[in-house]
Amino acid sequence: MNAKESSKIERNLCVLFADVSGSTRLYEKLGDKEALHAIERCINRMTRATEQFKGRVIKTIGDEVMAVFDSAEVGMEAACSMQQRIDDLPPVRGIKLAIRVGYHFGPAIEEAKDVFGDTVNTAARMAGLAKAGQIITTAESVAALPELLRQSTREIDALSVKGKAEDIEVCEVLWQESDDLTMKAASIAVAAPEARLTLRLGGEEKVLDAGHSLFTLGRDAASDYIINDRRASRTHARIERRRDKFVLIDQSTNGTYVTFKGEAEFALKREEVILRSRGRITFGHAHDENCEVVEFQVG
Repeated sequence: MNAKESSKIERNLCVLFADVSGSTRLYEKLGDKEALHAIERCINRMTRATEQFKGRVIKTIGDEVMAVFDSAEVGMEAACSMQQRIDDLPPVRGIKLAIRVGYHFGPAIEEAKDVFGDTVNTAARMAGLAKAGQIITTAESVAALPELLRQSTREIDALSVKGKAEDIEVCEVLWQESDDLTMKAASIAVAAPEARLTLRLGGEEKVLDAGHSLFTLGRDAASDYIINDRRASRTHARIERRRDKFVLIDQSTNGTYVTFKGEAEFALKREEVILRSRGRITFGHAHDENCEVVEFQVG
């Protein structure tokens, strides 16, 4: 066993994803500065809820938090605390802030402060099924709870989840009293909005959606978009669809430069960013009149 393999630890973990619901609408209604501030308040409250229950934030990307906990019980309690903390926030110019949460408890691999495996993928899919103000989990995770906490959950249905051979029993965590607990499985099945990203590459136009969720860019001939600039890397960057978001991931030597409409240009260096609204991307150097430009629009 080499050193890298020995640094991997596999154990049962509760993996949780939480993100701000309707963040695109926030940017449209509030403007970038005020929307960013509102999202940061939500991220801070979700982080404090994670710490309250001895969890660990693995990463934050834009409006999303990924966290892990030692048991399904504390994961559920943290999820409820997150929802309550966000629910306590006052509306921002008439817009009520809300988050959606999904989690799953099962075996995961820890390595270099990150977490990998099927449990992570399942947790992300549960978050993708949640609506604003909801906590969605699996029946397997509910089974790992103490009996008293199980009473605060209810079965939704067995749903077909992309990437799974068999249907997954999905449950909702009832974190607050409600007069209407009659939501149907079908309403969850369509809860994740249809995400769409349009890329304009010179005279071409490409669309990423549910049917095409990965796009590669680089000098390599196998790339979906071939960049001719020598300052670009062979496998320079990729764009992935994650639930209803599109994430640009830099894999290059010289960096990927991004400009959101109305904002200053910034560089990604082995980092990633959620694409929002509209803007442009350049490869290996800042934007100038001679560089290749990819324009993007979300929605």
